Amino acid sequence: MIDRFSHVDGVSNKDRGTSLNRSESTSRDIQVAQQTIYDFLLVSVKTLSPSEVLAEFKQLFIHHSETLNSETLPALYIIVFANQEHEFHNTLKRACYILINNWELKREHGAIKSLIEVFSDPVLQRKTYSPTLKRLRQWLKRFIEGEDFNAIKLFAARFTEKQEEEPWTRRYTSYLLVPQYIDPQNPAEQREAARNLSRRLKDQFKFDLAMYTAHSQAPSALRSSQRYTNPTQLGEEALRMVKMIVAKRGRFSHRNLARLFLQQTRDLPYRKFKQSLIAYLLFSTNQKVFAHTLKARLLEHLAKTYREEDDLARNPSLILKTCNRVIDLLTTENKQKPSELFTLLLSQETPLTLAIVLLKLILISPKSLVYLEARLADLLRYYDQFPRAECNWVINFLEVFGVTFAIYAQNVEYNLVKANGADPDHVFVADGETLSEAELEACRIFSQAIRNPRFSETADP
Repeated sequence: MIDRFSHVDGVSNKDRGTSLNRSESTSRDIQVAQQTIYDFLLVSVKTLSPSEVLAEFKQLFIHHSETLNSETLPALYIIVFANQEHEFHNTLKRACYILINNWELKREHGAIKSLIEVFSDPVLQRKTYSPTLKRLRQWLKRFIEGEDFNAIKLFAARFTEKQEEEPWTRRYTSYLLVPQYIDPQNPAEQREAARNLSRRLKDQFKFDLAMYTAHSQAPSALRSSQRYTNPTQLGEEALRMVKMIVAKRGRFSHRNLARLFLQQTRDLPYRKFKQSLIAYLLFSTNQKVFAHTLKARLLEHLAKTYREEDDLARNPSLILKTCNRVIDLLTTENKQKPSELFTLLLSQETPLTLAIVLLKLILISPKSLVYLEARLADLLRYYDQFPRAECNWVINFLEVFGVTFAIYAQNVEYNLVKANGADPDHVFVADGETLSEAELEACRIFSQAIRNPRFSETADP
């Protein structure tokens, strides 16, 4: 019976074995070819000037001609003749990130911008009678039109002179980069470059916000000659918002409440933990409509969340998974469109309240921060299709979110200082001190660097 069916469709087992061996051989040849190209670029970017590296890159991938290394062009043609467009795209993508990573380390930002411009070379539009060149140019065209190249362009968006022509979502590149560095399918160079740039952009915003808030209300005699611009798009409201957030200090600060919540729920079964979580998230929320809406949705959502674990003791893994599910509910449940609750809550014009709820989640589950930022990236990709004028309410939330997390989540300490204090040792607003609107308005903001990130302090022991 085995012999009888060993020639189905006229293909013998021997032929199948030969075909499989040929496929494995081709795959090995492509891997060796790719590594030849990567090695050449790594050596080049470390030993040649950026202009020389760009010339070599263009020779190989755009003009398809000889480079300084005689082995790179034949290596490229191994991929082409194997008709493996996917592998060509992977090779080109990783080649770009090898250069971007190394130039970022050397602060050669102009070279990154020039790398993007290489893909606008007019030669790609020329007609050719060569089947090989035609195939390569078609592959390049599809690469340029694809998501991989859009991701690469994020690294040069900061240096584009015509910022008004950029999509409004590019302002939030630090979030858009997150899916790149958490995706294990991406090359290591891409993940590293995305993580480093995202962190750098957040640090820059944190620094700019601290400088702006510290200097904008300083007495004119003490004011620096350097003018610090408002890094947010909230206008003068930014200062008032920072004061409101910083004023929440003492026993009832969000950080202390998070620590207390983790302590008090340590021995609770998971069912009770979920019930306590709702009370924790809504504690001290002054927006009654917001609180009513969120409580109803959370009760329904959490009752079904990991129900099979209800009788188990809560543990760090359950906290992480639960906070991630609540983040889904508050942002996007399918990673494609905003959740109904996200739209509903923001329609009530309570961006700060929503940002604080998200902050509370991260303060009890620090590892959920990357997950939250990835969901924000999903929202940005969705709203990117709409004009800026139609997304002002979303932009307002993102700005409020950025300020809130820069204050609570990063390594800068913010304090309020009474403007009329005479003794510098006694001018800080005391923990738990209640301030009127007028007193809050009269206060100034003082900021200083601290060593430890905020979120790590509330991690579950």
